[in-house]
Amino acid sequence: MDRGLHFMFCVVTTVLLLRESSQTGENANGLRGPEENLPVLTVTTILEDPYAMVRSAELEGYCIDLLKALASMLHFSYKVKVVGDGKYGAISSNGNWTGMIGEILRQEADIAVAPLTVTSAREEVVSFTTPFLQTGIGILLRKDTISQDMSFFHFLAPFSKETWTGLLFAYVLTCICLFLVASHMASPLRVLTVGFSHLSGATPRPKAFSVRVIAAIWWLFTIALLAAYIANFTALLSSGSEQLTIQTFEDLVKQRKIEFGTLDGSSTFYFFKNSKNPIHRMIFEYMDKRRDHVLVKTYQEAVQRVMESNYAFIGESISQDLAAARHCNLIRAPEVIGDRGYGIATAQASQWTEKLSVAVLKLRESGDLDYLRNKWWESSCLHSRERWSPLQPQALGGLFLTLAVGLALGVIAAMVELSNKSRHAAGHVKKSCCSIFTEEMCTRLRIKENTRQSQETSGRANA
Repeated sequence: MDRGLHFMFCVVTTVLLLRESSQTGENANGLRGPEENLPVLTVTTILEDPYAMVRSAELEGYCIDLLKALASMLHFSYKVKVVGDGKYGAISSNGNWTGMIGEILRQEADIAVAPLTVTSAREEVVSFTTPFLQTGIGILLRKDTISQDMSFFHFLAPFSKETWTGLLFAYVLTCICLFLVASHMASPLRVLTVGFSHLSGATPRPKAFSVRVIAAIWWLFTIALLAAYIANFTALLSSGSEQLTIQTFEDLVKQRKIEFGTLDGSSTFYFFKNSKNPIHRMIFEYMDKRRDHVLVKTYQEAVQRVMESNYAFIGESISQDLAAARHCNLIRAPEVIGDRGYGIATAQASQWTEKLSVAVLKLRESGDLDYLRNKWWESSCLHSRERWSPLQPQALGGLFLTLAVGLALGVIAAMVELSNKSRHAAGHVKKSCCSIFTEEMCTRLRIKENTRQSQETSGRANA
């Protein structure tokens, strides 16, 4: 009996102790308590939309969601702090690093999760993980400052210059083929060519099979071309967007209407400073001479300046895509240079560098990074149309090929008809078929000259 009571007392005591332990085992972050020994990392970041933003006294954004996913995968706790000087990280005049890089070097933070560009200078003092976002250097502009006005010859815009040149060549080639195969008399040839070219009726109508082949192919070519022209011209008028006058960095540096600059002390500024490209050097010299006027302190200031004045912002293309998605009157120029990536910065020889790199790769392979990109880069310009561009010759390549094949078939048919006539004529005049064929060819090529001579002879006889 005593043994039974003693056993029951031990069981009840053990259950009570386990229950008390489970109730006190949760830490302040909602993670498991001391039995798991979760490390706590100090994370530095920078306030920039959409990477880290203050909403309802809490931080949220792309980098915050990324940090949560990494913490869940690698089982660590964290506390986030905003960088004190509001900078990314550059070498100051006294040789010390500023921004998030400086905080890691001074051991004020363990890692930096932010839109921090991986550069060789930063890589010398800290370590970076595999990039979680790819970007480059682009130009952010306001649409109404760089759109071309509608010109007097705007009706030529649906086709490119190369396409119009090809059309002129096709017209001349068709006329030559018609001259070769339809030279029964001078006037029908002239009327026929003009009629085909202007989509109007023509008399007399072609009787020879070869001429009909060329005529049918030219009409097919003209109708298809007209349909393409009308469709592209309609798209041009309804798009409401003109060709941008600034497409590349060379276009930007050559114009004088728009000022341009970048973030002071950013990796973009040092990219142009260290570049050997002549265009890039011109951009750096322009910004360096006017640094107090064209360089901005924050990304928000840059976007606001682009919207309110004749100013172009040179910066990370991925951030510019976000600005264009949020503000429908902004656009990024097509050219992007200096491909680079955003990585997580850690102290050199840190145990977290490789772990975080592997975790970032897993998030990319699982599609989580794409999900975060789509979530935070969602565009508010849902009804904006794609930028229009003129039709290039490649788009009409099949149409030109059809015309070329038709012209070739017409010329071949004409040669067959002429050879048949030469064979019949050779039996009457007792000459070889080749000589008759050659004489016929020479006669057809000299038809206009012979007609003129006949007219002069008739005039002399009447006189």
